[in-house]
Amino acid sequence: MRKIYNHSMILVLGIQSKKLKNNNFILKDFLDNAFNLKSHLMEYLSIRECDLDLFLANAKMNLANSHPGDTLNDVSDFYSDIVGDRHVADLAAWHITSRDYIADTLRLQQRFSRGLVLDFGGGIGTHALANAMSSKVKHVFFIDINQTNRNFVEYRAKKLGVEKKLTFCKTIRDTQISKFDTIICLDVLEHLQDPASQINIFSEIMDNNSIALFNWYFYKGDDNEYPFHIDDCQIVEKFFETLQSNFLEVFHPILITTRAYKKIR
Repeated sequence: MRKIYNHSMILVLGIQSKKLKNNNFILKDFLDNAFNLKSHLMEYLSIRECDLDLFLANAKMNLANSHPGDTLNDVSDFYSDIVGDRHVADLAAWHITSRDYIADTLRLQQRFSRGLVLDFGGGIGTHALANAMSSKVKHVFFIDINQTNRNFVEYRAKKLGVEKKLTFCKTIRDTQISKFDTIICLDVLEHLQDPASQINIFSEIMDNNSIALFNWYFYKGDDNEYPFHIDDCQIVEKFFETLQSNFLEVFHPILITTRAYKKIR
């Protein structure tokens, strides 16, 4: 059953968490072993390390090959009903092999994350778990339409001892929170049929002090290795028009694709 917290309960749970760490320790833990990701996968999937390594090595193409192409009417169906643990594997392979880059996104997150955090399309939970470990964050609402992802990250949160600072939901509405202090939306917008509408929704649940971290990759790849990304010119142009009319970029010095934004007053 999904947990619902009011603000006072969230504050108490945040104070009681035993796994709060400073930023340097959080980054070290990730760079050492991606928050024990491989061991979590082996336990959760009941798979041997040699089989897991093969599973991860083929993850990108296995996910791409599972895409039904033009017969797919709703892209959300692909992630909610079709991908299963292939999406977990693809994300895990990326987070393990690209740890230095992911660590930079965590450094950026550490600069801005505070209070109530929305992690939209949180995947395997790297950023949500890091935020849950932070003393500046009261509570993290992990949103993902894929039940496998939600179950796996909930499992990881318990293993890492931060489950009291996380709530797992399928949609933003399920959180029953009207305003968030921080929004994290990484590697998600390019999967949505109407990313501009999602940007508008984010604007509605932010106040003038909130910060959002976004990135995107509107590209299907040289060999169609990302068939589940959108690249329609009209959709992409509408996205950028909406982004620029709602948000002002906040400078940060980290050389990564993720940008920080605040609402235009």
